[in-house]
Amino acid sequence: MRFYLETLGCPKNTVDAEMMGELLRQAGHQETDDIRRANLILVNTCGFIRPAREESYKVLKELAAQKRHGQWLIAAGCLAQRYGDEIRRQVPQVDAIIGTQNWPDIVHLVEELLRSHEPVSLVRPAGALVTSVTRRAKGAATAYLKIADGCDASCAFCAIPLIKGPQRSKPLADILREAEELVAQGVREIVLIAQNTTAYGRDLGLRDGLPLLIEEILAHVPHLRWLRILYAYPQDVSERLIELMARAPQICHYLDLPLQHGHPATLRRMGRPYDLDRVQTLIASLRRAIPDIALRSTFIVGYPGETEEEFEGLLDWMTTLALDKVGVFAYSPEEGTPAVRLPNHVPPDLIAERYERAMLHQQAISLQANQHQVGRELEILIDGAGDGLSVGRSYREAPEIDGYVFLLQELPVGEFVRARIIEAQEYDLVAEPLHTKQKG
Repeated sequence: MRFYLETLGCPKNTVDAEMMGELLRQAGHQETDDIRRANLILVNTCGFIRPAREESYKVLKELAAQKRHGQWLIAAGCLAQRYGDEIRRQVPQVDAIIGTQNWPDIVHLVEELLRSHEPVSLVRPAGALVTSVTRRAKGAATAYLKIADGCDASCAFCAIPLIKGPQRSKPLADILREAEELVAQGVREIVLIAQNTTAYGRDLGLRDGLPLLIEEILAHVPHLRWLRILYAYPQDVSERLIELMARAPQICHYLDLPLQHGHPATLRRMGRPYDLDRVQTLIASLRRAIPDIALRSTFIVGYPGETEEEFEGLLDWMTTLALDKVGVFAYSPEEGTPAVRLPNHVPPDLIAERYERAMLHQQAISLQANQHQVGRELEILIDGAGDGLSVGRSYREAPEIDGYVFLLQELPVGEFVRARIIEAQEYDLVAEPLHTKQKG
C-alpha cells in the first residue's frame, strides 16, 4: 500500500507524523508525495485553537472531495483526539480516526480498516505513555526531538491538558537513541520540544531534569553542531540550565520563553505566574550570562477581562523586555477551559485591533534588535537555495517560527556558511558570505 502523509499544526505534531510514517514503512507500506497514487491519505490534524481546527476541517474536506475509489482517508492528531464525532459529522468521507495517544497503533488501524471496510476509530483517553520509534531524517539538516508529551500547567485558556493529558517524559534512553539516529543521518541541528521542555523528567522523579538531559545528549552526539531549546517556561529555567547554555558551544544562544501577557491582573486570570519582577530578573540573568542571547516569547491579546489599561501594560512590558522575537496570538475561547466561563469577554473587533497594535509595537523592537546584528559575522545554516539566492538561519532564528537570513548567492543546502550581516529588516536579515564556494 502507498500512503500520503500531510501534517498540520506544531512541531510536536510533525514528530508524531514522522513516527507514524516510519511505522507504516516498517510494515511494508510505501510513502508517496503524489496523493493521486496513494491508497492511504493520512492527515495529522491540529485542534489547539479555533483557527487551527478550521484549517484542519478545511484540509479534510478538500481531500475528501478529491478522494477516488480505492483510497482511504484517515484523520489523526489533536482534532481527532478531541473532536472525533464532529469530524464524522462534518466530513463523513473520513474512513478512520486515530487520536494523539494512539498513533503507535497506526498499522493496526490500517489493517483493521482494510479487513473490515468499515469506519474505524482508535481514541484512547489522554495520558498514555510517550512512545519512540526509529527516526528518519529524510535528508533534512534540522530535526525536532520531542522529549515529553502532555502538560501539568493550569493555564486557564489552554486545552492541551484536555487533549494530551498530564506531562509524561520520554525515557532518556529513547531520546539518546533518537539523537544518535538523527545525527548519523546528517542532521546538523536538533530542536528540543515538548509542551514544557523545562519540566522534563519531573514525572520520572528528576529535579531540574532538562540540563541533565542536554548534558547526556551532547555526550552521546558530540559532533552535533546546534542544539536548540523551545518552550521553556520561565518559572522552570534554572541557574544550572543558564550556566550550561553559557558554556556548551553546541547549545544555541537562543531561548523561547512563553510569557503570555505583561499585566499581573491578566496573568492571574490566566492562571500564569504574575510576578513580573521575577521574570525581569530571569531575563537579566540570561543576558548577563549569555550577552548575545536571542530571546523569544508569545503573548495573547484580548483575553477575557483585558482592559485597555491591561493591554497598555502589555505594550509597556514588551518595550521593557525588548525581546528579539515575539509571536502575538488573538485569544481563542476553547471548550472545557476555565477561561470560557470568565466574564467580560473582549469583542472580536477589539481583539483584532489589539492584535495589530501589538504586532506593530513589536516590529519596531525587533527591527532595533536586528539592526544590532549588522556587521556581525555569524554561522548560517542554509535551508534552501535557488534563483541566485540562499535562505538560512543563524543561531538567532528557530525554524518555521522566526525570520530568515537571506544571502545573494546560491550556497549548498544543509551546510554552514560564515557570513557578515549587511542589512536588517523587521523580521529578516541580509548577509554576504565570507570565503565560500557557490552551489554547483
